Amino acid sequence: MAAAKIKKGDSVVVRSGKDKGRTGTVLRVMPKDAKVLVDGINVHAKHRKPSQTNPQGGIDRAPAPLHISKVALADPKDGKPTRVRFETKDGQKVRVAVKSGEKIDG
Repeated sequence: MAAAKIKKGDSVVVRSGKDKGRTGTVLRVMPKDAKVLVDGINVHAKHRKPSQTNPQGGIDRAPAPLHISKVALADPKDGKPTRVRFETKDGQKVRVAVKSGEKIDG
C-alpha cells in the first residue's frame, strides 16, 4: 500500500467545484473510495421530519465526501495549494511540500 499524501487533520485547499479556493481540515480519509471529508466544505442539507427521538424535526447540515483529486494540501508556509513529495530525514520518511520545501509532518 502506498503512503498517504493527505491524512486526517491536514489543512487542505479545494481546487474545483462550488467551494473552490476554500480551506478546511480533513476529518476523514476514505482511501478505497478515493474520497476525503473536509470540515465545512461540500455541506449538504437533509430535511428531517419530526419523530419521537427528534420532536422538533428540521434541517441537518453535514459535510459530504469530496474526491481526493479536488483537494490539495495547503503549504505550511503560505497556505496555497501544493503537491507532496516524500524524503527520508534521520531514517524517517516525511512529507515535504513541493513548492516551499517545508516539512509537513511534525
